[in-house]
Amino acid sequence: MVYAGSASKPPTEDAAKLFEQKTGVKVELIFGGSGTVLSQMKLNKQGDLYFPGSSDFMEIAKQQQLVYPDTESKIVYLVNAINVQKGNPKNIQSLKDLLNPGIKVAIANPETVCVGLYATEIIDNVLSPEEKEAFKKNLLNYTESCDKTATAISLKTVDAVIGWRVFQYWDPNKIETIPLPKDQIQRIGYIPIAISTFTQKRELAQKFIDFLNSQEGKDIYKKYNYFTTPEEAADYIGEDKPIGGEYKLHEDWISGS
Repeated sequence: MVYAGSASKPPTEDAAKLFEQKTGVKVELIFGGSGTVLSQMKLNKQGDLYFPGSSDFMEIAKQQQLVYPDTESKIVYLVNAINVQKGNPKNIQSLKDLLNPGIKVAIANPETVCVGLYATEIIDNVLSPEEKEAFKKNLLNYTESCDKTATAISLKTVDAVIGWRVFQYWDPNKIETIPLPKDQIQRIGYIPIAISTFTQKRELAQKFIDFLNSQEGKDIYKKYNYFTTPEEAADYIGEDKPIGGEYKLHEDWISGS
């Protein structure tokens, strides 16, 4: 049983199927916001693996002793981008374009979803307080997972999201990516996996990690254009950036504050 952030959803579903075919071991995937699925794992006191969308939530899992830190493995690397509808009908070219009147924007809930936390970090660092307020006026809602953030573009419920560059490859007929300039990207994200302290099947859990790290496993993520090394991500950005780490959410992003 894998509690997973939705940042890896399409390739992880493919990887789980292939692992089942090769080993006969059924993999149950529970997807959602990285913080949400961590809470579920903790509440249910079950699960064999935790596979969040970023280092931030893995650090929380380690602090709460919900995973074995020595089993942590970095599977793929992610870079933030603006995602828009295919054809870019609103001609959005930059972060500042998201402040224009009438533009509908969404970000994931930064309290529970990795990509939402990264979005607030970019806005806090790049936009002035006045620009941040203008952005918030265009902010339609918080989405509950990476999956739902990408779907907001696919379904045309918003004009743009601050998401991951890979969202385009989840639904290439409906999603387009506008890269962020290198000075606006704060850090390279990565998707880590670790064995849960609730596991009864530690050996099998390790086998799944080993499979994801194998060439066969990496190729599945490559098919969806995920970066399999930090160097690939840095080359794409055009500059080295901090890898992983944690960002403390500013209180003004918290719902109801």
